[in-house]
Amino acid sequence: MQKTISFLETYAGVVLRYGMSAVILWFSFQQFMHNSVWTAYVPDSAVALTHLEASALVFLNALFELIFGLALVFGYQVRIVALLLALHLFGIMWSLGYGEIGTRDFGLAVAILVVSMNGPDALCIQSKKRLSTINADNSL
Repeated sequence: MQKTISFLETYAGVVLRYGMSAVILWFSFQQFMHNSVWTAYVPDSAVALTHLEASALVFLNALFELIFGLALVFGYQVRIVALLLALHLFGIMWSLGYGEIGTRDFGLAVAILVVSMNGPDALCIQSKKRLSTINADNSL
């Protein structure tokens, strides 16, 4: 039983990181494939501030989420990447306001903030040493 609990504790962060990566990448792909649908969510203030069309802002957002979503999948600079994604989601939540979408984005932002707080997990490319230590501990 103790070995099972240790396994679950070791890989809980991995499951959360992969799950959040999947969500971020899903949104990114949706914005690339259905750009015009997502322009409705772009605030007029963002268009006025950047002098870019809403479709260009959606494309840039999709690119940001693709790059940082892939970095999260591979576990590269997890604390920084997850923190930037959390801030990004908090910003989206703030611009959308209170409602079902803003509330969903709040939950996603908090979850990815937890990934940032946890830092590199057992399967991150930055934690090879940590993974070998975990495997040695689990074999005892």
